[in-house]
Amino acid sequence: MRIEHWATVLFVLAVLHTFAAGIFKKLAHRQPKNSGWQNFYELLSEAEVVMLVWASILFGSIVSFGLLHSPAYVAALAEGFHHATEYIESLNYTEPKFVVVIMTICATKPIVHFVDALIRFVAQLMASVCRLSMPAAFLFSALTVGPLLGSFITEPAAMTVTAIVLSRQFFERGISRRLMYAMIGVLFVSVSIGGVLTHFAAPPVLMVAGKWGWGVEYMARHFGWKAVVAVVLNTSGLILAFRREISTFRLLDDSDQHGAAAPKKRMPKWVVAVHLLVLAFTVLTAHHENIFLGGFMLFLGFVTVTHEFQEPLKIRQALLVGGFLAGLVTLGGLQSWWLAPLLQSLNELPLFVGTTLLTGVTDNAALTYLGSQVPDLSERMKQMLVAGAVAGGGLTVIANAPNPAGYAILEGSFKRGGHSGINPLGLLVAAAVPTLVAALCFWFLPSL
Repeated sequence: MRIEHWATVLFVLAVLHTFAAGIFKKLAHRQPKNSGWQNFYELLSEAEVVMLVWASILFGSIVSFGLLHSPAYVAALAEGFHHATEYIESLNYTEPKFVVVIMTICATKPIVHFVDALIRFVAQLMASVCRLSMPAAFLFSALTVGPLLGSFITEPAAMTVTAIVLSRQFFERGISRRLMYAMIGVLFVSVSIGGVLTHFAAPPVLMVAGKWGWGVEYMARHFGWKAVVAVVLNTSGLILAFRREISTFRLLDDSDQHGAAAPKKRMPKWVVAVHLLVLAFTVLTAHHENIFLGGFMLFLGFVTVTHEFQEPLKIRQALLVGGFLAGLVTLGGLQSWWLAPLLQSLNELPLFVGTTLLTGVTDNAALTYLGSQVPDLSERMKQMLVAGAVAGGGLTVIANAPNPAGYAILEGSFKRGGHSGINPLGLLVAAAVPTLVAALCFWFLPSL
């Protein structure tokens, strides 16, 4: 067996493991408390750890692969270790590192305070103009303004701030599980398609925009306005379907003051301004990891000296999400042997439907990158490749790079009442209708 084939076996097992995380959680509960087996099963039940676990197995497999062909064990292991490290160093891990940094910045109290104020301002306008209840107007604003911000501050940043605002206003406050799943399905799909108003914010677009010469005007005409329509339709459908439950809800005065004992200090504008400048700097240098990491170190110092206006940094969650994406990059780097021929063999409609569905089991940026390597694609085929990749980006936690960030932020609310967290099948079902709406908009709406 070639290492590429074995890597695909491990990738399939990793995907199955993602869907079976709840089983390991149940196994952990059956073990003696604080036992080694309980800790082991708890580790395997953490969705963010799944890809790193299987990527580690792949690394070990590459190291030991030479043992199958050589009796000189020491020399074979040394050569295998060289091949394994060479493979890892050939991959680009800038995006996982960027997600760790941008997620940590966007989860800070001043950024959440600013986004909450923006969402609340739009909600108040809608409540007065459209005669919506304030909770419905706030939810509509959060699920439209938040995801569409992804076209300017990047999708991981939009996912982080939107998920935090929704968590504090809705998820943490006892809404029904049906509404939680419906909201997370709409959120994941909306963030995936909400980054296509520009050519630099959505990973699947970024992979092809330079090579195909797509700029802001092109994206707005062929993708952007369709995405706005889909986001509005999906959010409107959610609010209409759960209007009774939403109408009985009472909003908190401010999403960044969510605890009973939370301090009520006024947030200085200059602190918010510095955070926004750091966010803008990080977005502008997103492809230059040494620069944005240096800026992040300075930012950590600033957070330390302004601690009275901050909350504890969510670095643990950010690192877990970055590890998930790094594992996905590691496993996905050896999948081109079957993905590229498959994409090349499809016509227009099968390509669109196929990429929408394939995105659910592999990162959409990997799909568009492999598609960009296929020669002589027509302009319509290129558009359908990208449209399918972003439309299907909400189906699973691995479908789109920002999804693990939203998953990590919102999962705690799903664990209440003895439940095991976000059920991958529940997410798939919840995202199915929003995905269909997005796909229909991209397929049938004309380009401007």
